[in-house]
Amino acid sequence: MAKIKVGVVGTGFIGPAHIEALRRLPNVEVTALCEVNMELAASKAAQLGIERPCTFEQLLAMEDIACVHVCTPNFLHHAQSKAVLLAGKHVVCEKPLAKDLHEAEELVALAKETGLVNAVHFNLRYYPLVRQMKTMREKGDLGEVYSILGSYLQDWLFYETDYNWRLEPDKSGDSRAIADIGSHLMDVLEYITGLKTVEVMADFNTIHKTRKKPLKPVETYSGKMLKPEDYADVSINTEDHANVLLRFDNGNRGVVTVSQVSAGRKNQLKLEISGSKQTFAWNSEAPNELWIGNRDRSNEVLMRDPSLSYPEARDLMSFPGGHNEGFPDTSKQLFKEVYAAVTAGKQPENPSFPTFADGYRELLICERILESSRKQGWVKV
Repeated sequence: MAKIKVGVVGTGFIGPAHIEALRRLPNVEVTALCEVNMELAASKAAQLGIERPCTFEQLLAMEDIACVHVCTPNFLHHAQSKAVLLAGKHVVCEKPLAKDLHEAEELVALAKETGLVNAVHFNLRYYPLVRQMKTMREKGDLGEVYSILGSYLQDWLFYETDYNWRLEPDKSGDSRAIADIGSHLMDVLEYITGLKTVEVMADFNTIHKTRKKPLKPVETYSGKMLKPEDYADVSINTEDHANVLLRFDNGNRGVVTVSQVSAGRKNQLKLEISGSKQTFAWNSEAPNELWIGNRDRSNEVLMRDPSLSYPEARDLMSFPGGHNEGFPDTSKQLFKEVYAAVTAGKQPENPSFPTFADGYRELLICERILESSRKQGWVKV
């Protein structure tokens, strides 16, 4: 079987996560690894066992590379995704798709013009029980959506000495917590419920208005500590915490909270979706259990099990019940659908995976949330 050759750009936290997931697909081979210079590319390629270290320009010139994964800081997503499409290659881009709506619009239009496969890494859609909730809603099990409660909590920026490029607006954009993890939350809410967010009211808070930036490299999530003289004070203007009221196109309401300073919460996305028939509650830190609330009979807990799920959710399950699947599996399942399209050679008419258009949608919502926080009032999406 001829394998699809893939190049990956960027080797921070998420680049190697893409590589690990891609290697679990039998028809894909990660052939090239790109970094800012050849020395770093060679070092990382050796660590990750990838054949060809390269610069970005070299990657674009490789005729046998069919698809490129853009796993770089936010400010590079637009230029690199555009260059990949213009080079005639399919592209998978990390979220957010771009730094602003103008850039995102350009990418959506270019992707449509080329017909090439384009995807955004909204991988949290690919927890099997997220797909199960979506399918249950589509089949009428939930009923009309009455209300939505959501949160996405992390603690990786809990201390003032915690620092990352996402804290710098020129690299990440003017919103941080909402644009980073809030975009996942807003995407998955609309994905499950089928509703559109039509109006938002946001309140942001910056807990650490000054942070200590390391003067030496420290890897994300490493837990390494430096000496006091190894830090420089940096003013912070992006949000550590955000609360957002939501209005949906069915006339009902929701509320979400996003935080990167919640001690003990490593990566917890929680949803509670109340409908006219049932309530769904799900927690990404216990992703193989779905709580189903009932008014007139006992509540239920549905375990992730192919034999108990709708076929649509079963498609995302590689193992039988009792064999837990988690975060790394979500990327594998997303890429499985993307590379079925790559094999066909073009973007499907109705893609099952999140596309550049979905990336534009989430950027639009996040920009309106940022605008609302600045205005301290309701803003239409």
